[in-house]
Amino acid sequence: MPTVTSADGTTIAYETHGAGPALILVDGAMCYRDFGPARSLATALADTFTVHLYDRRGRGESGNTLPWSEDREIDDLQALITAAGGQAALFGQSSGAVLAADAAARLPGITRIALYEPPFIVDNTRAPREPGFVTDTEALIARGNRSGALKKFMKHVGMPAPMVHVMALTPPWKKLKAVAHTLPYDLRILGDTGRGVPLDPTRGNAVTAPALVMDGGKSPQYMRNAAKALSEALPDARYRTLPGQTHMVKADAIVPAIKEFLAPATTR
Repeated sequence: MPTVTSADGTTIAYETHGAGPALILVDGAMCYRDFGPARSLATALADTFTVHLYDRRGRGESGNTLPWSEDREIDDLQALITAAGGQAALFGQSSGAVLAADAAARLPGITRIALYEPPFIVDNTRAPREPGFVTDTEALIARGNRSGALKKFMKHVGMPAPMVHVMALTPPWKKLKAVAHTLPYDLRILGDTGRGVPLDPTRGNAVTAPALVMDGGKSPQYMRNAAKALSEALPDARYRTLPGQTHMVKADAIVPAIKEFLAPATTR
């Protein structure tokens, strides 16, 4: 298994599939190579791109040098871009979309970014995130109560309490608990974008790479409004809705959109 070493010495595990221009997949909360959508996306995209899927720090086979910061996660992406030959496109999903956009504001080797449903709350179409949500989650993890942190998060994103209780009894819960300590990482990446106020219009001003911001036609309205807001904030972005999709977007719906948007990169 190949690895790269980030600027702070952290080992980041990754793998590659296919051939063509480099594309790095940036997972959202609690997902990694062997748990989440990245592997199926990589398989579907490998006929067009050299797809790099990696374990974000603290997950899977990657290290977790502390203290954590988003800067260090961006350094991880820089190490992957270097390993990919110095240039790569990014696809980020959920909080991974926010990380990808923030990285594109800093790293010159990012050619294009495709983003799906950054989980901002930019209006009153849902309740804002509780002011102490992040610190309360960190406190639960510090006490060793990873299940408590997971349940808090699942309820926050809209899962009914009875369903959360049932999910805690299923085999995937063990995999979620293994990475629950990284939940605050994603929440910190989101910053103050969960207050129910409009997105800072200057957010992303430094992003020069062309961007595609997508949402699902059946996603909650607040998610769709967030995607639209980010597309309007980025200097060179287009906005697209995938009909019939939710936050758990299907590969066969999003892969054609990614390929169509990134196609100009193949002619570089």
